[in-house]
Amino acid sequence: MKQCIENPNDVDWASYWRERLEGKNNKDWDKAAPGFYKRTRKDDYNDALFDMLILDENDTVLDVGCGEGSITVPLSKKVKKVIGLDSSPKMLEYLEKRANDENADNIETILKPIEEIKYEEIGDADVVVCSRSLNGIMPIEEVLVELDKIANKYVFITIFGPENKKIEKDFEKELGKKTEDFPDYNYFFNILFNLGIYANVQRFDLNNYREYDSIDEAMDNGKFRLDLYCDEEKELLRKYLERILTYDKESKKYYNVKDKADWIMVWWKK
Repeated sequence: MKQCIENPNDVDWASYWRERLEGKNNKDWDKAAPGFYKRTRKDDYNDALFDMLILDENDTVLDVGCGEGSITVPLSKKVKKVIGLDSSPKMLEYLEKRANDENADNIETILKPIEEIKYEEIGDADVVVCSRSLNGIMPIEEVLVELDKIANKYVFITIFGPENKKIEKDFEKELGKKTEDFPDYNYFFNILFNLGIYANVQRFDLNNYREYDSIDEAMDNGKFRLDLYCDEEKELLRKYLERILTYDKESKKYYNVKDKADWIMVWWKK
């Protein structure tokens, strides 16, 4: 029997969010860090992100889930200071290397899981940026409340769009596995609404597909969960990629036009 809800605003969207995340295995981000650091993709995500951020040269920015610094370092060139927060020591190690290589001396790092972020520990920041970092966060309401407290001006968050991971989902269908998607962005928007935060939503217009130097690089692109595949499944993945990827003799890259990122920007002004 379906539950009758008289007022849609009474829906506990956070509980639906948690249900969709139950049973999902956490990724070993320390292990993934070297690949993220060295990986270069034909991807216009960064341009789309920075086109939407509202920044001032005197701002302090908190970069939540900063990873190896692919967003943090470019941010540091546009503002007074960036604080990068991440749960992976290895990711922060690569961030510091990237910062040193690019002479970015206005970056501070904090080793802490996103789930444990507290305004009392972080303090104020002008702008909070969460680039591709909140999709798997279970206590989402608590985290969003803290991020809203921290930000003095704006909060910018990117989460999965509806067409993210197309080739990955197609492969798991071939394996006969049911792909459990992350919660949809409409959950996220409604969680914010229930918190009294009335956010703006915009889908990134990304055109570029990803490119890889080899089949091995395509396998280890950070999206396939190789740590969860047995040897037989890894071999099936290799054959699948050999079948669906096209080799461009001019660029010497492998690609598939369906292999594109799909991201939604959710943001609000304080």
